[in-house]
Amino acid sequence: MNSYILKPIITEKSISEANTKNKYTFLVTKNANKILVKKEATTKFEVKVLAVNIANILGKNVKFGKKRITGNRSGYKKAVLTLQKGSKIPLFELK
Repeated sequence: MNSYILKPIITEKSISEANTKNKYTFLVTKNANKILVKKEATTKFEVKVLAVNIANILGKNVKFGKKRITGNRSGYKKAVLTLQKGSKIPLFELK
């Protein structure tokens, strides 16, 4: 079985949403869809998932170095999981 959830996205905003709104953000593969992500999260983390929102984040053009060389930052796909009240994923808890 392929793993569609790659890693959690840990930012100040994602930690805040996890604590207040019970929403958890993950980096997912390019071929992942809502159904596959929901099934994997339910089995992997043993939680009840109410909703899944997926967004494609486009890469940006960047310039760096003395000669201002241009390049591209790669894009990615992220999923925001809304869990049932009382369910938690321990990856997002701060100690």
